[in-house]
Amino acid sequence: MTATILSQPEVPATDVVFLDSIQFTTTIGSDCWRRPKPQPVLTSVYLYLQSSFLDACGTSDDVKDSVHYGHLAKAVSAIVGERERTKKPYAGVHALIQDVTQAAFELAGESAVAVRVVIDLPKQILLASGFSVDVTTPRAKADPAFTPASICVKDLVLPVLIGVNPPERLTRQRVVTNITFYERPCTISESSSISQPQTSEVDYTTIVQLLYEWINSTSYLTLEKLVLELVRACFRMTSPQVDAVTVRCEKPNAISFAHVSGVQMTRRREQVNLTSETE
Repeated sequence: MTATILSQPEVPATDVVFLDSIQFTTTIGSDCWRRPKPQPVLTSVYLYLQSSFLDACGTSDDVKDSVHYGHLAKAVSAIVGERERTKKPYAGVHALIQDVTQAAFELAGESAVAVRVVIDLPKQILLASGFSVDVTTPRAKADPAFTPASICVKDLVLPVLIGVNPPERLTRQRVVTNITFYERPCTISESSSISQPQTSEVDYTTIVQLLYEWINSTSYLTLEKLVLELVRACFRMTSPQVDAVTVRCEKPNAISFAHVSGVQMTRRREQVNLTSETE
């Protein structure tokens, strides 16, 4: 459903060589405790190749006719290792994505139509089970700073006073929340005003903490109301760099014989009245 609303790079149906969850440890900005310390990182890379490019390898059964994913894994590890060795930590996730994207394009050569990089920082958000940044860069744009990005806060547990039944009005209950922030690409004029576009990253760690504190002063009857107010709060707490937001809330204890019940909304910034009706 979000694809009809959000502007994301269109990747044609192509052959794909990918690496899922390369694991390493490095310093990316600040960790969950606001310290410039190394943290675990999972990096996934998807090489979108020209149509039928892999037919040659599929016919010859020779890896030389493909893009060697073992070489890609070594290239990514070498980039991160060099940063650690020279004590030059990444300022933010986008800087790492830029390095990995460039390495992938260099390895694949002209056969690469686009490169998708997903960075997972499982320890970045204290109250959530995961945090990821997902960027697909077409060859024509080359620089990830000029392509949209989606940032996902996974399984954030919020204590919410919610429900229409009398017992639900007495105590807060767990609401498992997933939030995806869609960042618009940096424009040429914007990039010319800052030496490194990725240094203007949104501080999602602080935003999640502010959401948690804000939710403690609220009360709702329905998930629909909660989700809409969360959407509004996300836009209020972020700059126009965040063009759209998807919020999905689940109540694990609402229906006895269902795993969860939930509501999901996706909205663009211009669609939303940022003034909360509960204020």
